[in-house]
Amino acid sequence: MTAQPTFRPATLADASALAILIDIAGEGIPAFLWSTWKAPEQSILEFGRERARREEGGFSYRNTIVMEIAGEVAATLVGYRLDDPYDLPDLDELPDIVRPLISLEPQVPGTWYVNVLAAFPEFHGQGMGTKLLEAAETKGREGNAPAMSVIVASWNDGAARLHARAGYADVAREAAVLPPGFPHQGDWILLAKPLR
Repeated sequence: MTAQPTFRPATLADASALAILIDIAGEGIPAFLWSTWKAPEQSILEFGRERARREEGGFSYRNTIVMEIAGEVAATLVGYRLDDPYDLPDLDELPDIVRPLISLEPQVPGTWYVNVLAAFPEFHGQGMGTKLLEAAETKGREGNAPAMSVIVASWNDGAARLHARAGYADVAREAAVLPPGFPHQGDWILLAKPLR
């Protein structure tokens, strides 16, 4: 009999898996950014792990649900409610790669924002994305958010199909600024789904 997936809140012990999954979700963009922020003696993964272990901030284990199969982390969702009103930071102080993403967020203040949704490759095609989005919507409703929101890449057809099936619709888009040598080009697309 195949083990059934279970949900649970992430813990500090999940930090290494979370760092890998956020990089999978971001198609290598997080690792690129971490490589520019880390200390000279740190590995990129070590820096990502430190970020996952933070008590605050968007990418924190405290904002994370993990899905396990037979005791192994298989997938994750990082999400939280966006501020309302949304106080846009000074974009000039942010890395070029991040600016288009941050500029989209104020268009959906107060929504429950899906920042990361990813599964390890060996667990793809098992419906985990759908189940995690359903768990996120439960959190959004519990937090009285008016809607769900997410930003996806225009070149990520799988993410577009998943969110369309879940009822998300386009709100806005910004041209993506990507790392040198990145194999794709296109836009970041802000999607939203009403909860009320």
